[in-house]
Amino acid sequence: MTRAILRTIDQNGERYLLLVFYTLVVAVIGVEVIRRFVLSFSSVWGEEVARFAFIYLTWIGASAGVKNRSHIRIDIIYGWVPERHQVWLYALADLATMAFAVVALYYSMIPIVTSINFDNVTDGLRVNRSFFLVAVPLGFTMTMVRVAQNLIRDVRDHRAGRPVYRGKKLFE
Repeated sequence: MTRAILRTIDQNGERYLLLVFYTLVVAVIGVEVIRRFVLSFSSVWGEEVARFAFIYLTWIGASAGVKNRSHIRIDIIYGWVPERHQVWLYALADLATMAFAVVALYYSMIPIVTSINFDNVTDGLRVNRSFFLVAVPLGFTMTMVRVAQNLIRDVRDHRAGRPVYRGKKLFE
């Protein structure tokens, strides 16, 4: 049972989280538009909730993009290299992404620690800002996990003689 849950999280975790945050953004903005233009009243918290949900949406989406290899890359270079050696280009790109994610994870923790130390709260919700700032290290941590999974899959595919997973095209 636990293994099935972990497999579901691995396969669809980002999709479920993206659905939750996207629905939250749309719902809150929809309610706020109605409140502002129909009732001539808007809340302080609505804009703040939508903004922070969008931040979570962005960073979780980055992890999903890495998992599916649907992030921006220059594909023409792969055409110049024989298919059996393309694994090394993907590995180089994944290692560069991993290095960037490690550095970004480190530096994204500084505002969280500062926010906790100084009890910095949001303007509208009056909740500690670190709750929302954690979206950045969460996204980079998820990205690092997906990069590691990509590297392992690529090495296994290369050893088995299978072509490297190239991801989905933009309009497939």
